Amino acid sequence: MSLTTRVLIGLVAGFLLGLLLAGSTSPIGSGIVALLAPIGTIFINLIRMTVIPLVASMLVASVGSLAASGALGRAGVRALAMSVVLVAVAALVTVAIAAPVLERIHIDQSAAMALRGPAPARSPPAAAQQGGTPIAQWFIDLVPQNVVKAAADGALLPVIVFAILFGLALARVADDRRDAVLQVVQGIADAMQRMVAAILDLAPAGVFALAVPLASRLGLAAATAVIAYIVLVVALTLLIGAALLYPVGIAGSGMATRQFIAYCAPAQAVAFASRSSLAALPAMIEGAENAHLPELVSRFIVPLAASVLRVGAAVAMPVGVLFLARLYGIQMTPPQLASIVFATVLSSFAVPGVPGGSIIAMVPVLAAANVPVDGIGILLAVDTIPDMFRTTENVTGSMAVAAVCGKKRNVSQQ
Repeated sequence: MSLTTRVLIGLVAGFLLGLLLAGSTSPIGSGIVALLAPIGTIFINLIRMTVIPLVASMLVASVGSLAASGALGRAGVRALAMSVVLVAVAALVTVAIAAPVLERIHIDQSAAMALRGPAPARSPPAAAQQGGTPIAQWFIDLVPQNVVKAAADGALLPVIVFAILFGLALARVADDRRDAVLQVVQGIADAMQRMVAAILDLAPAGVFALAVPLASRLGLAAATAVIAYIVLVVALTLLIGAALLYPVGIAGSGMATRQFIAYCAPAQAVAFASRSSLAALPAMIEGAENAHLPELVSRFIVPLAASVLRVGAAVAMPVGVLFLARLYGIQMTPPQLASIVFATVLSSFAVPGVPGGSIIAMVPVLAAANVPVDGIGILLAVDTIPDMFRTTENVTGSMAVAAVCGKKRNVSQQ
């Protein structure tokens, strides 16, 4: 039995048991919830403990190696710049649409507050203490005085910024010393991906333990909200593909609409079935060659885009964060929405290459928006269908970038 099937069984069983216990005053029911709640918390903590070393090491390794590569050239820089723009636009559009849509999902707020638990006492924000504005302080907080303290406090957005700056600085170090550091960092990244894969093997039990307290406190509203989340993610993924990626790919490459669709279709089919951008890479390269794109594009730009470009994640991450915020009864402020977009753009380039990787990489985005990560197991449990569309979106974005970079007048300028 596949891991996906086992996780779904755990989710359904947890929801059913939680619904049976909803509203129950039986000591047995309370005891079951009290027993399972710590198990769910341990599962979430296992995920959280991998986030900082995973994201930081992957960003340092990718940024350091790419920036130091003499082969990167203007074509690679153009591809990376275009990738950042596509991801940023996708995240902005997603937040603008998903926030008001999710506000229409009815969830009993008293149950949501019970699910959230007592809010910890917090000191006034630094902006209030110093007389600054929240927006100004948001930018100030991106540059930590002490990155170790920021990591210990769970302020992941400053850690991400530091990792990118460190990777850029590492690219300017002498080759022998840079390569030694990159080997260590890449080894850490590989080890963390193995650890994440092992933790995900525990997902059936972890999801079950998370679903029981959730369903017992929210009742049928929890199941309805999860269905709404799946529909919204899929709908927005299709919208971004149709309204952003296809127009950019067609207009930027000079291909006819029918030609661009045929160019993307084989790789999209593999991506949808396998839920893996890298599994679709051979089909992506073949599609680029069949479209007579230059070898620089098919042999360099396409693998680069397949490795780092995650337009689908730029849709799924904001929806997941906003959904959990709604589930926990948290009102999003403009600075928090800005944090979601900014953290999504950065985190999307550090998605690990494992099933459910976008959900794991969502943790820094949740932290940036001050949304509890406890519900992430539920998103992981129902990620199969969104992941199919998300991976197809990732491949479509990579093919669009390759097509634009492969336009004859662009290549002739290299």
